[in-house]
This record gives sequence, structure tokens and C-alpha cells, in this order.
Amino acid sequence: MTRETALPLVGLPACIKDLNGVAFHAVGARYLDAVATFVGATPMIVPALGDAHDVAGLALRLDGLMLTGSPSNVEPRRYGGSASAPGTLHDPARDETTLPLIRAAIAAGVPVLAICRGIQEFNVALGGTLHQRVWELAGKMDHRGKGETRDEKYGPRHPVKLARGGYLAELFGAEEVIVNSLHGQAIDRPAPGLEIEALSPDGIIEAVRLKDAPAFALGVQWHPEWKAAENPLSRTLFTAFGDAVRGRAAARARGQSAGIAA
Repeated sequence: MTRETALPLVGLPACIKDLNGVAFHAVGARYLDAVATFVGATPMIVPALGDAHDVAGLALRLDGLMLTGSPSNVEPRRYGGSASAPGTLHDPARDETTLPLIRAAIAAGVPVLAICRGIQEFNVALGGTLHQRVWELAGKMDHRGKGETRDEKYGPRHPVKLARGGYLAELFGAEEVIVNSLHGQAIDRPAPGLEIEALSPDGIIEAVRLKDAPAFALGVQWHPEWKAAENPLSRTLFTAFGDAVRGRAAARARGQSAGIAA
């Protein structure tokens, strides 16, 4: 298969998972499936190797970057926050990989879609801060997943109001949508350049977009990858990301055919 006919390549940074005392670099299958099925690209797991990566070089080889959800939280030292509560799960190797990779991808014009933990990384990488324990904030809902089964935890939870005239409002053709948002952390102060695209009923930021990014650069707090085949909003979002990814791949192919470094 030639570069011109190969599927675009979307990177998905891994989490470090301990399995019987052995560290594995892992990405949830449903994210990989979403890239392959709905984005129309080849998913590539990016190991959490931190500064061992040449992130600038890696970004140049990607047609898209998807940041996934995870049980772990971004370390508060990454954004000047107070120390985490005891027992908080962190993944410093993922932070060391994703934060510089996000900046490199945006600089290189790589389309970025950030999901759940991903939107938090997206915000921190660009200079924003996070609420560490949303359920403890006055007037805020408990956004953490509830229920015994995954269907209960990841099912539709609450509406989000879309910014009038915003990207998502135009993409979905709606002022409000129902999402399956489940999380403990959330954006506190948005990074410079990020525009709020959606808010939950209690005012928690549920989606942001980097206004002046050279390519698609969007983060959502909910989980579009969960049963995306049954959710028209998820398919619409992944299609839009896929269109941007294919545009990037086509531009790289033109550059390579002309002898220009991609």
C-alpha cells in the first residue's frame, strides 16, 4: 500500500498499567475501535516514554492525535495545583508524554481530539488549571460514574448547553445535547486561547476548542467512544475529526510527493 492510499495514522498515548507486577503501556480497546471504525484511520499506541520521545519528530509523522480517558488524574504540580488527596491515582509517565506531545502536535498542525482525561491534559498543556475534586465544590454535581455495570456508569447522565455560534452547536445543529460525562477532575481556569464550547447545568466546562489552532483542536469531557455506533452525536464528532485527519494526511502526501519534508 502506498503512502497515497494508506490509511491516516492517529496516535493514542498509552497509560501505564500494572499487571501482576509488570508495567504495560495500554490504551482502552474502545478508543482504538473508534479510530479504526468511525475516524477511518489506523490507530497507533504511543508508549508513555516521556522525554525519551522526540515529540516534534513524532508529531510530524502523525495525521491525528487522540487523547483518551483514564482512571488516573493529571499531577497537580503540572499546573501549580495543591497536593493531591491521599490515594489519588496518577500516571506521571503519561503526563510526561502527553503534555509536550499536545504542544508539538498543535504546532505541527496535527488535528487533536481530547476525551475525558484528555481534555484535562489539553488544558494543562496549554497553560490552564484543573479542579481536582469537583464533587466537593459548592453548588457542583457529583460527576463521577455511578452504577454497578458499565452501561450504568457510561450511560447518558446530564445535558450540556452548547455555546451559541460555537463549533459544536453548528456541528450538532443543537443548543443542548445529552452526554455520558463521568469524571472527578475538570477544567478550572481555561488555558489562553481555549474557548468554552459546552457547559453542564452546574457550570462545569464540558468542551473546549483552541480558537486559533492551525487544525482541528477540540476537547470534550464526555465519552463519545462509548457505544459510538448507537450515538449519532458521537459519530458526527468522530467524522469531523476524521475529515481533519484525512486533510492532514493528504497534505503530508502532497508534501512527500513534491520532495518536501512532512
